[in-house]
Amino acid sequence: MTEPSRNDLQPADRESVSSFVRRHIGPDPISVEHMLDTLGLGSLEELVTEAIPAAIRSAAPIEVGEGAEESAALAELRELAGANRVLRSRIGMGYSDCVVPPVIARNVLEDPAWYTAYTPYQAEIAQGRLEALLNFQTMIADLTGMELANASLLDEATAAAEAMALCLAAGRRQDRSRFFVSDQCHPQTVEVVSTRAWALGVEVVVGDHRDMEPDDAFFGLLLQYPTTTGSIYDYDDVCAAAHAVGAFAVVAADPLALTLLRPPGEFGADVAVGSTQRFGVPLGFGGPHAAYLATRGRLQRRIPGRVVGVSRDSAGRVAYRLALQTREQHIRREKATSNICTAQVLPAILASMYGIYHGPEGLHRIACQVHELASSFARAVAAAGHRVPADPFFDTVEIGLVGLGADEALERSRLRGYNVRRLGEHSIAVAFDETSDEAEVVELGEALQPDRAQPGVPDPVEISSVHRRTTAYMGHPVFQRYRSETELLRYLERLAAKDLSLTSSMIPLGSCTMKLNATAEMMPLSWPELARMHPFAPPDQCAGYARLCDELSSMLTTLTGLPGVSLQPNAGSQGEFAGLLVIRRFHDANGAEDRRVCLIPQSAHGTNPASAVMAGLEVTVVGCDGEGNIDVDDLAVKAAEHRDRLAALMVTYPSTHGVFEETIGTICEVIHAHGGQVYMDGANFNAMVGLCRPAEFGVDVCHLNLHKTFCIPHGGGGPGMGPIAVGEHLEPYLPGHGVAGLGGSQSIGAVSAAPFGSPLILPISWMYIRMMGTVGLRRASQVAILNANYVAHRLEEHFPVLYRGYNGRVAHECILDLRPLKRRAGVEVEDVAKRLMDYGFHAPTVSWPVAGTVMVEPTESESRAELDRFCEAMIAIRREADEIEAGHVALERSALRNAPHPAEDLLKREWDRPYTREQAAYPAPWTREAKFWPPVSRIDNAYGDRNLICSCQVDWEDK
Repeated sequence: MTEPSRNDLQPADRESVSSFVRRHIGPDPISVEHMLDTLGLGSLEELVTEAIPAAIRSAAPIEVGEGAEESAALAELRELAGANRVLRSRIGMGYSDCVVPPVIARNVLEDPAWYTAYTPYQAEIAQGRLEALLNFQTMIADLTGMELANASLLDEATAAAEAMALCLAAGRRQDRSRFFVSDQCHPQTVEVVSTRAWALGVEVVVGDHRDMEPDDAFFGLLLQYPTTTGSIYDYDDVCAAAHAVGAFAVVAADPLALTLLRPPGEFGADVAVGSTQRFGVPLGFGGPHAAYLATRGRLQRRIPGRVVGVSRDSAGRVAYRLALQTREQHIRREKATSNICTAQVLPAILASMYGIYHGPEGLHRIACQVHELASSFARAVAAAGHRVPADPFFDTVEIGLVGLGADEALERSRLRGYNVRRLGEHSIAVAFDETSDEAEVVELGEALQPDRAQPGVPDPVEISSVHRRTTAYMGHPVFQRYRSETELLRYLERLAAKDLSLTSSMIPLGSCTMKLNATAEMMPLSWPELARMHPFAPPDQCAGYARLCDELSSMLTTLTGLPGVSLQPNAGSQGEFAGLLVIRRFHDANGAEDRRVCLIPQSAHGTNPASAVMAGLEVTVVGCDGEGNIDVDDLAVKAAEHRDRLAALMVTYPSTHGVFEETIGTICEVIHAHGGQVYMDGANFNAMVGLCRPAEFGVDVCHLNLHKTFCIPHGGGGPGMGPIAVGEHLEPYLPGHGVAGLGGSQSIGAVSAAPFGSPLILPISWMYIRMMGTVGLRRASQVAILNANYVAHRLEEHFPVLYRGYNGRVAHECILDLRPLKRRAGVEVEDVAKRLMDYGFHAPTVSWPVAGTVMVEPTESESRAELDRFCEAMIAIRREADEIEAGHVALERSALRNAPHPAEDLLKREWDRPYTREQAAYPAPWTREAKFWPPVSRIDNAYGDRNLICSCQVDWEDK
C-alpha cells in the first residue's frame, strides 16, 4: 500500500493518537490531503489559520492527556464504576428499581437504529419513533384519565415546573401570583418548582393540602399522588376548592399506582405530571428518565414540549407527525410557551415498549404484587411495635420507629444490603418495587426489630373502594398484540425500519452535530454499577459516580477555560436557563437587582429568547449586518441605552450562521464595559474543542451540549445534557440541590430533579474525551471545519453559500441558499428536503436560521465518500429543479414536488407521472446498493392540526 505524500499530523503527534481517533474521524489521511488540495490548502493548520481569527485561537495547547485505546478506557471506567456500592434501593422518592425486559434492552436501548436517530422533524422518515411515541402518549392519557399527553419531558420535577408555568399562562391575571405546593410532594420537585417560580416572580406556598384555603391570589396548586411518604388521599374536595376560586389543579402521579387508583382526570385535576422511570428504565443515579405531562383538551395549545399527532400523507395513508407548536420556540421566540427543546424520546420509547410488553393486565399484576409486599411489610413492622400509617398507601410505608432511632434503622438495613429513606429522628420510609420479593420483606422486617416489641398496634389501612380504579385503560390493540417475545421483537424491528438513523446515512443537520456515537462509549450504560444506583443513595456508596463527575467536570473546565462546572442541567435548554439564572443571581448579590435586560442577536437559537423570558429577563434584539454577523454598532447603541439595566448578552459562537465572527472579542468588551455578562450558547462548540477556549475571548458562562459535541446520541430527540461552565466570579451561584446537600447559600437552587441531571449518560462523554485525548480532540475540530468547507466548495456553484467568515471560510457548518430555486422554478426548500429522502439522506436543518435555506453540518465523523454522495445528491436535485425552470417538467407533477416516493406508490398499476418509477426510486447509483424506503409519502401537516388526534384510537364497544 502506498503511503500518502503528506499527512496532516506531525510525526510526534502520530504516536499519541489512539486507533479510536482514526476510527472516529471519517476522512483518512489520503482523503484529508485530497480535500485540502481541493480547497487550495497545504495543511489542516493552514485551514484553521484561515477559518479562525488569530485573536480567538488559544496560544497554548489545550491539554486533556493522551488518548486511550477502547479497551484501556473501558477498563479505567470499569474500575471507576466499581467504586460504587450498589445496594437494593428502597428509598423511593419517585425512583424505583425495575426489570428492563431483555428484548427491549437489546433491541432499543442498545440498538443504534434507535439511539442514533434525530428529532422527528422530517416525519416521513421517522414513522417508527413517532408511532412508539404515540403509544406512549396513549398509555399516559389512559392511565391519567386525561384527554391529551405530550411525548415526554425531562424529569418529574421539571414537568411539575412546566405545569406551573402552563397554569400561570392559561389563567394569567395580574393579581394572581401564588402557587400552592403540598408538603407531601417529593422534595426535589418542591426545589425545582421553587427555582422556576423565583425566576417568574411567583410566590410558592408550601403546606399541608388538608389545611389549604385557596383564594383569588392563587392560580394553581400541586399535589402528589401517592405522596412522597406513601399516603393516598382523596383530592376531590381540594381540586373543587381550587376550581371554585379559578385556580388549576396539578397532580404528580405514579403511573404504576394509577393501574390501581382512581386517575387524576376523574377527581378534578387539570394537569397530571409524573415520571415513567419505573416502566423499564434504569435508575441510572437519577436519569435519563421520561417524565410525562397530560392535560385537558382545552389546554392543548399551551402544552409544553412535543406532541405527536395523527395525520395523513398525500395518498391518504395514516401518517404521524409532530403537532401543535412543534419547534415553536424557534417561531415565537420570547413569546414561546416553554424553552423545552430536547425531550426524553429514547426513555419514553423504552417506557412505551414496557407497557406493550406487559399490557394492562401485566402492569396491574406488578402493581398488585408491589402493594401486597408493602402491606405485608407494614403488618410485620406493626406487629413488632412500630407505628404504620393511618392512611392507605401503595408501595411506600412510612414507619414511626419505636425503640429504635432512624440512623440505627438505616445502618441495620444497609448491613442486610438495603437502602431505606430517613424522614426524621425516629421515622423512616421503605418503598417496594418490581424487584422486591417476600424474602426482602423478612430481611427488612428483621432489620427493624426493636429490643422490645410493642404488641397491639393496629394493622395498616388497605386501599378502599373510594380510591380504587374502576375505569379501563390501555385498550388499544397495540397493548394486547405483542405478548410473545417473537412478536414484540418483530414489532420493534418493523418500527426501526421506518426510521432513518446514522445506521443508514449521514444526517447533515446544521447546529445539531450528528456524529459517531461509538459502541465503546455506549457499552457502560448497561453496567449495573452505573445503571442501578439511586440518585439519593448515601454518598459513601457513590464514590465512582463522584469521581466520574469530578473528572468530566475537570475535562470541561480545561476545554472551556472556565473553572466552575455544573453537570445538573439535563438538556441544552436547561443549561441556558441555569446559566441565565446564575447571571441574574450574581447581579442581585451585587446590588444590581434592576439588571434584567438580555441582548440577543436576531440570528440566535430560538431557545435563547424563550430561556431569557423563563429566567425573568427582558429580551432586546440586536441586528445583524449584511454578512450575517452581529451588528457591533447596533450592539453598542443598545448596550449603552440599557447600561443601568443590562444583565447579559446571549451569543452563539461560532455564529448560528456558521462563521467565526472576528469581532467576538470586541462584542464581549462592549458588554462588560456596560456592566453585563456574556453568555455563550455552546451548540457549535464542536468547531472549537482543542482550538479555542471561550474564557480567553471574554465569555462568562457557556452551556455545552454533550449530545452534540461530546457524543451522547440524540436518541431520536433525547436524552441530552447541557452542563454549564462559568467564570470564577459566578461559581457561588451554580445550581445546588438541597436533598443531596449540594450548593451554598447563594446557589440558584435545583434546576433538575437529580443532583447531576442524567448521570447514566455522562460516561459516554467521559469515554469520548478519554479516548480522543489532546491531539484527537483538536484533530476532530479541524476535520469538522475541513468537511464543512469541502461541502461548501463543492456545492457553491449550484447553491450559493449564504455567509462566509474570516478569509472567506465557513466554520463547521454552512448555509446553502435555496431561495433562487423558489424564484426561478417555484421549488420550495421543503421539496428539496423531501427529495433527499429518495436519495437516502436526512435533510439538513431547513429554513433556520434563514427561511428558504438549509444549514449543513457534516461533522468530523463522515468520510469523504459520504460527503461526496451527499453533494452529488444535492447537485442532482438542482438539475431536477433546472428541468422545472426550463419548462420541461411541471412543478406539481415533478419528482421534487411528489417526493418522497414510498414503495407502495411505485407498485401501483397506473403510473401517470412524467418521470419513471426508476427515477423516483433510484435517483442515484448508491440507492440500488442500499435503499432506504420512506414508509409514507409527503404528510399533510395542516390536515393533522385541523383534525387533531394525539393518541391511538380505540372503539371500546368493539373490545
